[in-house]
Amino acid sequence: MKKIFKFLILLLPWFLGGLIFKTDTIYYKSLNKPFFAPPSIIFPIVWTVLYILIAISLYLIYKDNNYKNTKDLNKSLLINYFSNQVFTFLFFIVKSPFLALVDTIIVLISSLYLYSEAKTYNKTSSKLLIPYIIWNIFASILIISIFFLNI
Repeated sequence: MKKIFKFLILLLPWFLGGLIFKTDTIYYKSLNKPFFAPPSIIFPIVWTVLYILIAISLYLIYKDNNYKNTKDLNKSLLINYFSNQVFTFLFFIVKSPFLALVDTIIVLISSLYLYSEAKTYNKTSSKLLIPYIIWNIFASILIISIFFLNI
């Protein structure tokens, strides 16, 4: 039971941005999007899977390491977490594809740092972050396209 509780503590914060800032599907549908833009329903499915993988990755690291020994990992994680959470606000509330683009690049770069840091603690943990990085690359290409198609 204690392991499940620790896992949930690592998982649940990732869903905060989506709970606090509502996704404006009407706004998203009104934008010009590239041919490769997935349907809106894909996003919550993919992000749920990615958040679970991130939480498992963090759980594997933190179960074996003292939190004080993970200073660089924690920095990468916090930057990644906050930039990830602010995307919904910038894109759907502020309705700024440009700010969302800048934020997405920060998420991508910080996810690479997070991967690198995780690799120093647990190889399996870092491998669980690879789908997150791939999705962030795709998301970066998508938001860049959306930005330029809607200037």
